[in-house]
Formats: sequence, C-alpha cells, structure tokens
Amino acid sequence: MADNQKYALITGGTSGIGYELAKLFAQDHYNLVLVARNQQELDSAAAKFRQQYGVQVETIAKDLFQRQAPFDVYDEIKAKGIQIEALVNDAGQGQYGEFVETDINRELDIIQLNIGAYVTFTKLYLKEMIARGAGKILQVSSIGGELPGPLQSVYHGTKAFVTSFTEAVREEVKDSGVLITALLPGVTDTDFFNKADMTQSKLVAEGSKADPAEVAKDGYEALLAGKDKVVSGFKNKVQVAVSNVLPDNLVAANMHQQGKPVDESK
Repeated sequence: MADNQKYALITGGTSGIGYELAKLFAQDHYNLVLVARNQQELDSAAAKFRQQYGVQVETIAKDLFQRQAPFDVYDEIKAKGIQIEALVNDAGQGQYGEFVETDINRELDIIQLNIGAYVTFTKLYLKEMIARGAGKILQVSSIGGELPGPLQSVYHGTKAFVTSFTEAVREEVKDSGVLITALLPGVTDTDFFNKADMTQSKLVAEGSKADPAEVAKDGYEALLAGKDKVVSGFKNKVQVAVSNVLPDNLVAANMHQQGKPVDESK
C-alpha cells in the first residue's frame, strides 16, 4: 500500500507527450497531480487514468503563463498533504513567424511558461527531494534547443535554456540521490503546432511526426536509468549529431528553409 502513495506531478499532462508520460507513471502505480489550463480537459484525462489504472488523480487548473502560478500549485499540493516523488515539466508553447513581426507579449508568456515555470517547479521540488535523498525530475526540452530556429527563435532559445539548465543542476546534485533527465523530442504529433500557428511550416506539413507515446517511453526509460539526456528518435539523433559538426550559420540556414511555409517559393 505504501507503494501506492507515490505521486507524480505533471504539467501539460492532458495531451501529447505529457499525457503519455502520465500514462507511464500511472502504469507504475504512481498517483498523479495534473496541471493544465483547461479544467474540462483535466477532468477528462483524470477520469481515464482513474478508470484504466486505479490510481488517485488530483487536478489543478492553472495558467502557467502567470509568474505566480507555479508557487500557487506548490502551495495547493502541500495543503493537500501530498508528497511529490516525481516532477515532469512538460507544458510548453511556441510561436511561429519572423521575430520582428511576432507578438512580444505572447513571447514573454512563452518564456515564462517554457523557462519560468520549469525553474520554479524544479527549485521548489528539488529542495524537498534533496532533503529526502530521493526523487525524479524529467524536463521535456527539445532538439530545438540544440539547433538555431529561424521562425521559432524564442522557442528554440527557451529549449536551449532548459537543456543547459538541466545539465548544470544535475551536476550540482549528482550525489544527492535525485535523478534529473532532459528529454529532447523532435517534431511530434501533438497540438503544439496548432497553438504555435505553424501547421503550414514545411517541417510540420511535409515532415514525419513522431508518436508522442514513443517519445514519452524514451524519456521515461532514460529517467529510470538515470541518464543525463535523451534525444528521442534515430532521425533526430542524426540531425543533432550533424548540427554539431556543421557551422551554426549553415544549420540556421537549413532550419530556415525547412521552417518556411509550404506555399512559399524558394
């Protein structure tokens, strides 16, 4: 019974990679705390997890664009007397378009969500985990963090931060008993591209998309194995390896071509 008192906190756990990760934790008898903006989507996901896996599911509807939101989530979970054994920072958004034309307020929201919320949740729960000498943190980053991203400059920049931040903190706490892993997916079949208004990008419209369940499995297994980071998918591994050899300006130019709208002439 004690085993079933474990809880995993997952942001963005109602769809895509976050939903598939929640499934994997539930299969391993973790109870869940799901955080997302839409209460209806939270209720729907929670009902499925309860029914399929017999786990307890708490839901917290919060807008993580707000700087205070992660602190509020933390306080709410504490007030319920729940101890978080595993933290999954998954919620993230992007914006498609040339930087000079995109909406700065949306970009500042994205920076708060993709960086601010990750940093806040990581600090709050890492302190508790270190005090206990145990815990797991999975940061969902992106291969975008390894590559310059014309037409998605802010998103790629936030993911470069996440990967670098994760590796640095991991080194600081390597002897603490806490496992920290970064998951780097490539283009994945989720709602991300609709929210980013980039469904017309060649990368999305013409390229192949990974199955979020496969991506989640790669991340989950890497976390349990104590790996530093995992690039999900062979094609993405190759792309990252090649980008490490080529000059950045060539990588950026190539990404720019791939990212252009399908109807735009070369």
